[in-house]
Amino acid sequence: MAEFIKIYEDKPSEAAIAKVVKVLKEGGLVIYPTDTVYGLGCDITNSRALERIAKIKGVKLDKAKFSFICHDLSNLSDYVKQIDTATFKILKRALPGPYTFILPGNNNLPKEFKKKTTVGIRVPENNITLEIVKLLGNPIVTTSIRDEDDVVEYTTDPELIFEKWQNLVDMVIDGGYGDNVASTIIDLSGHEPEVIREGKGSLDIL
Repeated sequence: MAEFIKIYEDKPSEAAIAKVVKVLKEGGLVIYPTDTVYGLGCDITNSRALERIAKIKGVKLDKAKFSFICHDLSNLSDYVKQIDTATFKILKRALPGPYTFILPGNNNLPKEFKKKTTVGIRVPENNITLEIVKLLGNPIVTTSIRDEDDVVEYTTDPELIFEKWQNLVDMVIDGGYGDNVASTIIDLSGHEPEVIREGKGSLDIL
């Protein structure tokens, strides 16, 4: 059964963050808050954990549309081809924030994502998640937690999330109520920005 851990976003406890990172490094799956909906994630370098998430989502790993949560834009060059100034300016305006940007991937992508030409990048405005990624030292792979309910797309109450997911994951973080609007997805891999999904993030950044 998963561990349920309370972390306060305004002042995340170092000990609690270290506990989460230990779970991730050991190949665990963690549910955590972001600046939009709650996410499910694992260490990007752990193949077994990646396979587990793909299985939960019911997709083949090489076809999965997972995004990477980075601590800041300095992580970008690890996985993304060199981008032009205009693209970088959009990223600077928008991040950290409630956006997922699709960018051209480079040859350093983990082997599970080698077939992909693009990668989704998130830098959420949430101290808990950013501190986790910072201490971990590399991005985490993320996917949002959808609800099967036709009316409620995303569960916002961490206790209800724990009830539902406790036997599928290793840790659920209670970071307070989540949002029920997902991130805005913008594809910046082509000649012009393309809005794939309008979500919480405003389009004024374009």
